[in-house]
Amino acid sequence: MSYTYNGAVYSITAPVTSISVNKFNVVVRDQTGARLFTFTNVNDSKRFLAWVYQA
Repeated sequence: MSYTYNGAVYSITAPVTSISVNKFNVVVRDQTGARLFTFTNVNDSKRFLAWVYQA
């Protein structure tokens, strides 16, 4: 799965084992390891989480 934010492509490999959220930062642990995604505002991080939950 790929997600594009401000021209950068974020890739997540299923299955997602855990998600940690702290305002602008989201850490997703998937099959390939943990990845930190940093956003510029809370709304963008919420949109990203909604996308992850739908996928």
